[in-house]
Amino acid sequence: MPILFLIVVIDLIGFGITIPLLPFYAEHYQATPAQVGSLMAIYSVTQFIAAPFWGHLSDRIGRKPVLLGSMAGAALAYIWLGTAETLLALFAARAMAGFMAGNISTAFAYIADITTKENRAKGMGLMGAAFSIGFILGPAIGGILAGSDPANADFRTPSFLAAGLSIAACVLGIFILKESLSPESRARIRSQTSVARMAALMDALKTPGIGVLLILAFLSTLVFAGLESTFAMWSRRQFDWGPEQNGYLFAFIGFLAALVQGGLMGRLAKLFSLEKLILAGAIALSVGLVCVPLVSSVPQLVIAMTIATLGFSVMSPALNTAISVRGDADVQGGLMGVTRSTTTMSRMVGPAIAGVAFGFIGINAPYFAGSILMLLVAFIAYWSLFRSAKA
Repeated sequence: MPILFLIVVIDLIGFGITIPLLPFYAEHYQATPAQVGSLMAIYSVTQFIAAPFWGHLSDRIGRKPVLLGSMAGAALAYIWLGTAETLLALFAARAMAGFMAGNISTAFAYIADITTKENRAKGMGLMGAAFSIGFILGPAIGGILAGSDPANADFRTPSFLAAGLSIAACVLGIFILKESLSPESRARIRSQTSVARMAALMDALKTPGIGVLLILAFLSTLVFAGLESTFAMWSRRQFDWGPEQNGYLFAFIGFLAALVQGGLMGRLAKLFSLEKLILAGAIALSVGLVCVPLVSSVPQLVIAMTIATLGFSVMSPALNTAISVRGDADVQGGLMGVTRSTTTMSRMVGPAIAGVAFGFIGINAPYFAGSILMLLVAFIAYWSLFRSAKA
């Protein structure tokens, strides 16, 4: 697990580098807020398509070759992003990067391979922490390299550095990452017909609670993705921030998420049920979102973003764990692929809706609407999961 953790951290630093830059990069080519939202969403469109593909492929040929091949492809996508000279080229590069990022379903399946159901929450939390560390260092590095002036930002250097980090992660994986899926397991899965594998996966999806958990994962990720995709535009209008300032804030968000998911999630899962963690996370995210439009200073903004981040950082690994423990070992790749496709679908829809709301209704609309939606999520979690767990 430590090796996978390190590889994912390096890869996600590369991904995080581009996060605070993309809205400004798009606006550099005269993109509207709706187009900026679509640029953020196209990544998730192709990730949604790719996640089940990578998950099922890893079930058949192993986790390692899928992880390495997709990281190499991500490096090419970042190079394309750095050399893009039109808005259309930006969209194409982001689409390619998203397809390669569908490998996250394989990374989660890797964790499922090497953990027991009892300690899987800790494993999923560590994977979430790897993402968070990437968001700590990546946005800060990207913001510093791009500069604080949106009109004169350097978009190429951060993209090329992201490509270099993906190559480094790939090379590291070649030499030190071990295959988690045994030859016997791969042979057994390959011996199954496609119909049999799909039937097993469908049986897993019919397990009580999984449908509700997937809905909750979709809605919570949709809301948080809307926040991420519009925040740079919002902060530019409210506080006159550029890539550098946004990079620092995203780095702070990543630090909080890493602290929760890497250091606290395992302990929280032992102290509280997954149902309670999901409910608490939904309420915290709702409170944080409604506070963002109401702030009048940077310290107030940091407090609001802290509350929202803590809520999502608890809720996300709790949902992943609750879904994973309901499935058998033979369908973990497919089950995690479906889960990842669900959340990437929300990352496809969320930024697009948030961008339209931002441009046509008002800059605060995505956050008020997101807060209301998270109250609905909390209600669904309480009635469908928490009450049934108590019973």
